[in-house]
Amino acid sequence: MRPRTAPDYLAGYPPALAAQVRDLIGQDRLAELLLRKYPQAHGVRTDKALYDYVQDIKGGYLRNAGQLSKVAFDSKLQVIQHALGTHTRVSRVQGGKLKAKCEIRVATVFRDMPEAFLRMIVVHELAHIREREHDKAFYQLCCHMEPDYHQLEFDVRAYLCHLDATGHPLWSAAA
Repeated sequence: MRPRTAPDYLAGYPPALAAQVRDLIGQDRLAELLLRKYPQAHGVRTDKALYDYVQDIKGGYLRNAGQLSKVAFDSKLQVIQHALGTHTRVSRVQGGKLKAKCEIRVATVFRDMPEAFLRMIVVHELAHIREREHDKAFYQLCCHMEPDYHQLEFDVRAYLCHLDATGHPLWSAAA
């Protein structure tokens, strides 16, 4: 069995920017910058609270997008699929009707992050309800729901690099 390599969270960014993040981690300054910008973790702890949180955002921007059948934190996401969130659509025939289910799963690593990071991943997965591909329309929808989407995505990726390098989370449920 081949050893797993850690994902390069900054692969799509300019090499100079990725090097700057790695330098900040090496100097032990990235944690301080992130904590100053995002001082505390959010209070969404349960799957029910996450469902309500997602429904609030969905209700504000995607009212006509159909019902979500399940929203949950998933501890297997990051390990198995190298994903931070997933959205699935399942259609089945039940009797003479076509039933569709839409689910959103969020990696449990987001349980102990700031609300802005949770919002970014939720917005990303909700945008997939309308736009399946990561194209221009997808990112326009993300920015419509969260104007700071691109900065938040970069900050999440920088934090994940910190977490991989140090193994020390910055926020916790007790914070």
